[in-house]
Amino acid sequence: MNTFIKITVCCLFTLGLTAQVKQQKIPRVDQMPNLPQPLKIIDYKKLALDFDKTVYDFNAKGKFWPMVWMDDTQKNFPQKVVGLYTAVADVRQGPDHNNGMFHEALATMGATLGATLVGIDKNQPNLNYVGMLKNYFNKETNWNIMMNNTCPEVALLGGGYGRDWWYDVYPNLLFFAVYDKYPNEPGFTEIAKSIADKFYEADVILNGNYEYSYFDYNKMTPMTNHICTQPDAAAGHAWVLYMAYKKFGDAKYLKGAKSALAALESQSKNPTYEVLMPFGAYLAARINAENGTKYNTNKMLDWTFDGTPICREGWGALVGNWNGIDISGTFGSTVDHGGYGFLMNTYDAAWPLVPMVRYDQSYATAIGKWMLNAANASRFFYPQYMPKEHQTIPELAEVTKGVIGYEGIIKQSSYKEYENLKGPVAQGDGPLWVLGENPKESQFSVYGSGHVGIFGSIIQATNVTGILQLDLLATDFYHDKAYPSYLYYNPYTTSKTVTIKTEKGKKVDLYNTVSGTFIARNVSSSSKIKIDPLNAAIIVIVPSSGKITYEGEKMLVDGIIVDYKSQQKK
Repeated sequence: MNTFIKITVCCLFTLGLTAQVKQQKIPRVDQMPNLPQPLKIIDYKKLALDFDKTVYDFNAKGKFWPMVWMDDTQKNFPQKVVGLYTAVADVRQGPDHNNGMFHEALATMGATLGATLVGIDKNQPNLNYVGMLKNYFNKETNWNIMMNNTCPEVALLGGGYGRDWWYDVYPNLLFFAVYDKYPNEPGFTEIAKSIADKFYEADVILNGNYEYSYFDYNKMTPMTNHICTQPDAAAGHAWVLYMAYKKFGDAKYLKGAKSALAALESQSKNPTYEVLMPFGAYLAARINAENGTKYNTNKMLDWTFDGTPICREGWGALVGNWNGIDISGTFGSTVDHGGYGFLMNTYDAAWPLVPMVRYDQSYATAIGKWMLNAANASRFFYPQYMPKEHQTIPELAEVTKGVIGYEGIIKQSSYKEYENLKGPVAQGDGPLWVLGENPKESQFSVYGSGHVGIFGSIIQATNVTGILQLDLLATDFYHDKAYPSYLYYNPYTTSKTVTIKTEKGKKVDLYNTVSGTFIARNVSSSSKIKIDPLNAAIIVIVPSSGKITYEGEKMLVDGIIVDYKSQQKK
């Protein structure tokens, strides 16, 4: 679908002030500016393409380059696997340290997914980066799920792996997303079923109680240690199980997804730990729309954003203008040194939260507003966009080659030598991982930067600065057949007219799920739509003169669901 802004044949339609679907508020998002300042939306798709081209260059020149190497230890599968640095120059990594085995799924899976989402085929003739991901499937330990490392020998060098639940669960979400894009990759189907079976069996054993630090998927026993209990692991279990249900059609996976989601919903306090809660909110909306359930999406969205978890104190969405720079919309700790947002967490929150509005358009305005803030603030992780006086090591930025950002943005630097810098301060935790050995350059985050393709696949500019076109299908994995669907949010206090370009040679109609109406008919090239102040539209591009039918609340065109919450008279 060609969506470049170019007016040829167009008509003007107005979105009425009275929307069919009343918009629900997310209180934390209400605290964010409607129009963040200074406003600039960078080209995240180009950044993702450049990251892949630059970082996956085995012959790259420069200090600390290349960022990739080959690990030939052949853990779990008899093949070599690519290693990708977690942070620039991490002394634990590379071909000459720890037998080349120390690399993380968060980095390699995230970079593989990110590249794929912006159109790069990572299953290349001589280097099948997709197939290499199988080595994270820990069959040698009998866990038989994807893990953050290929083996226990190096696991304690980094985070997670058999003691910190989100680290064990999240690689499986990343894998299922990759599997959706490469369904014919040899061995992936067997791995996916193994993961789903393990998660289903674990949910049965847990029986609604996810108050544990991690789960031993070998002994099939929940465990508690010095790390916070992480009940939001239920969100990860539920998402994976529902994706497995959509892929394989096995009713037990649907049962497991519902059970895990119910366990999450039953929490009396905010159980957010790291990255999994947004997937619970997304799944609540989707499973409600597709299966007629009544999970509390609003509760999970509040938990996602509001920064009120007890154990992982303050984890949520940041809000604030620090010395004239809006950092609202980034995700991380709302309390650490005044607030500490992280690049990976911010990118990855968009994965479930943007497509969520397909299934519940009552959050269109809130998610559109959050995403504008997140897209605007996320450029500040990169040294070329953050003013030098707000960076810890701007003089070392050349090592990033313009594609690697700092790990985080903090209000007051956690390093004593930089604590006098005015916030926001771009920095990273790399030097703290191996005190006295990891260089300052390890503040630059390869693992987080590799996830840029999530933003790159979702965000596109329109003819109006500040109004983004957000692709609702880009990260809506294992979705049913669907027509092109886009979210637009108008952050201005006056109406704005946006041009929507459609595929030439085909006549289409434009349906807005927020107003519940067709707003343009027989569009053959482009259409202008008028969006009211501080309002959102979800535009679905459907074939002209398609047959409209209804199934309960669902409105379909030619048998494909267009609106999950239609209230049209039948």
